[in-house]
Amino acid sequence: MREAPQIKIDIYTICMVQDRDKVLLINRPDRLGFPGFIAPGGKVDFPETTSEGAIREVWEETGLRVIDIVYKGLYEFVIPEKKYRYMVFNYLATSFEGELLQNPPEGELVWVSIKEALNLPMQSWFKRRFPLFFEPGTFEHQITRDAENKTVLDQKLRLFGT
Repeated sequence: MREAPQIKIDIYTICMVQDRDKVLLINRPDRLGFPGFIAPGGKVDFPETTSEGAIREVWEETGLRVIDIVYKGLYEFVIPEKKYRYMVFNYLATSFEGELLQNPPEGELVWVSIKEALNLPMQSWFKRRFPLFFEPGTFEHQITRDAENKTVLDQKLRLFGT
């Protein structure tokens, strides 16, 4: 019997917090990596669920307690040669309570118009999926990269329930 290959999987979340026509974004400084505007999120702690991780990350990074979150989709990249999969579970929150942190750990917190958000500096991977948070249904976006994580070998985007 052949042994199954060891696959490394990292699991993260992003939770877009929406208040009518605006969203809460973090303006991350260069020193923290992934500079530019991005929604709250981070690594899912074991054994929490992905939704629990999203709720926790919003609270830790913003001070807000999201009440209801909706699963919007999966963004992942894979590197077949390294047997590596990086998965980001994406959520949308439209109800929350609390006050924004005065000294947030990840960068300045800014309420931004949804229509104007794409004009802000963002990582390309976040900018590509930003509009998908506000579309009906869910999405699955997979990017296959080379071993050095420099070249996109394949890309698949699937929309469900649209």
